[in-house]
Amino acid sequence: MDFNATLVGQLIIVFALVMGCICYYLGRRKTQSPILAGVIGAGLSIVPILGLVYLVVLVLVLKKDIELTPTVVNG
Repeated sequence: MDFNATLVGQLIIVFALVMGCICYYLGRRKTQSPILAGVIGAGLSIVPILGLVYLVVLVLVLKKDIELTPTVVNG
């Protein structure tokens, strides 16, 4: 079976973008810096197994969602 390197590269890029979005969403709920969580998720997803391991860490290790404190506007 012949693998096309361009197709494999495109699949990895799409996978990294999807994983970055999922990690951003989870990072919004479970961390103080969701953009960093998304960037790390997308970067690690270039090697797909690392991206999946990072996703498992976000889901299972960081079990508690952060509590959003309501902001009070003075004035």
